[in-house]
Amino acid sequence: MFFIKELYKNKKLIFDLARNDFKTRYAGSYLGIFWAFIQPIVTILVYWFVFQVGFRSAPIENFPFVLWLISGIVPWFFFSESLMNSTGSLIEYSYLVKKVLFKISILPLVKTISSLFVHIFFITFTVLLYIVYKEFSGIYIFQIVYYSICTFYLSLGISYITSSVIPFFKDIREIINIFLQIGMWMTPIMWNYSMLPEKYQWILKLNPMYYIVEGYRDSFINKVWFWERYNQTIYFWLISTIIFVFGIHLFKKLKIHFSDVL
Repeated sequence: MFFIKELYKNKKLIFDLARNDFKTRYAGSYLGIFWAFIQPIVTILVYWFVFQVGFRSAPIENFPFVLWLISGIVPWFFFSESLMNSTGSLIEYSYLVKKVLFKISILPLVKTISSLFVHIFFITFTVLLYIVYKEFSGIYIFQIVYYSICTFYLSLGISYITSSVIPFFKDIREIINIFLQIGMWMTPIMWNYSMLPEKYQWILKLNPMYYIVEGYRDSFINKVWFWERYNQTIYFWLISTIIFVFGIHLFKKLKIHFSDVL
């Protein structure tokens, strides 16, 4: 509880640092912050071309494939980017870590909020795409706010664990990169979970990102409220809270050593 109060007390500093981090990430390049949006858009176009044009993937449950794809891949972009950026936050801001009075616990949060700015753009882009295709889901779209909070909470909890470990074990960044590559294909983002036999589908549901990806599709496509999936909702918040509490505990335990190893 003290940890949460500390974050709330420094909320203005956190937001200012997150905004500055977002602005300076691509400083010096000709297109600047536009690179933050160009790369994911190109990735989406490549996947769309490979699966729909190359493999001629049929509409998923009579729904345009490109819309089905983008609604699942957008939350994954947010999760993966925030996790990778937050993991290296202590190393990137090592000069702040060595300042005795600076609250270093805010650094993973700063990086996660910085990634959120890009996510907001892609949610807007996705909504506009659905409107163009005349597939707008109406009031269910507001549920995206809830699932964005879920993604934020999960990625932040994991980030406190990984950012605590990386000062002592630099290879963790490469391990996470491999984990994200595998995780993207293990999560039903570019394929439908119904392709698996029903008796094995429960294994997919152990992955918290399954809940989020399907939640985005519930908001954009299926028109299902999150409380209608109460079992999955309870499981997600239980496992995410365990991760978050463990991450905070680990961070607090190791932070006295950060300045010595950075």
